[in-house]
Amino acid sequence: MTPTLTLDQLRQDIADVLGEEPADIPLDENLADYGLDSVRLMTLVGRWRETYGVDVALTDLAERPAVEQWAALLKLP
Repeated sequence: MTPTLTLDQLRQDIADVLGEEPADIPLDENLADYGLDSVRLMTLVGRWRETYGVDVALTDLAERPAVEQWAALLKLP
């Protein structure tokens, strides 16, 4: 059974690629301001596809670089 990506896991994964603590990742701010670049975004998308079966376009995430926007786009529980 494939695990489900949750908001908490989303924040954990983002924090991991940015070298931050999950609590330091705001829900409503532009993640580029925290160091998210295209390479890190590709890393996240690859991880989510492999681990959670998430099918999302890199460009959709890049156009909406905030945790809350990603959560809505990914329809997280």
